[in-house]
Amino acid sequence: MTTLTNKTALVTGASRGMGRASALALGAAGARVIVHYGRNASEARAVVDQIRANGGEADAVAADLASPDGAHVLAAEVRNLVHGKLDILVSNAGISNAASIETITVKDFDSLFAVNVRSPFFLVQQLLPITGEGGSVVFVSSLGARAAVGTLAAYASTKGAINTLVKYFASALGPRGIRVNAIAPGVIDTDMSNFTKTEAGRATVMGMQSLKRIGQPDDVASVVAFLASDASRWITGDIIAVDGGSKL
Repeated sequence: MTTLTNKTALVTGASRGMGRASALALGAAGARVIVHYGRNASEARAVVDQIRANGGEADAVAADLASPDGAHVLAAEVRNLVHGKLDILVSNAGISNAASIETITVKDFDSLFAVNVRSPFFLVQQLLPITGEGGSVVFVSSLGARAAVGTLAAYASTKGAINTLVKYFASALGPRGIRVNAIAPGVIDTDMSNFTKTEAGRATVMGMQSLKRIGQPDDVASVVAFLASDASRWITGDIIAVDGGSKL
């Protein structure tokens, strides 16, 4: 069983979906969890309350990661909360936009890169002073970064950038004893994948997956907990597909 006792973790976008499931998994494994949210204060509080009800430690922090200083603001809040030591960063917060090449706007394109690429980059930068030997950074990539899926060219490009950051960050931070990896989910039953609620949507997903069911947030969270733990101590610079065998 994954054990994270005496570890402190920050999970961004943790009020719902994969972030929520990841925060709960880390808390269940013994970590103190900082639950970041953008707008859903009540949902973030519910995650904190659930972790505490199960005997764990958790706090909620708010920050707008779309703003230019969002990562810096969040990092400052985290530094104040953890008193000098962070062990795990799960950079889960992200936005999507299913727009064709012909219809996407510059504003929407820039928003995607601001939240999905800029904020994780500078969050790592700002948290480096309190992340040391044995630290683990887990980014969230996507199936869309390695295979064409729908009208997601701009969104998928942000995840391609994340795949590149994983390699560079793992190389740069390895000498400090910090591991950097990413998970690459396929279609997961979250608010970003509402099309799976229709018969046509489910049929499309089943047609591209080897495992014939819709992925759940917990399917992702267990891999996040593994990458955060010492069980994955010899893994860095990798992108792990968590997609039910999609687009094989």
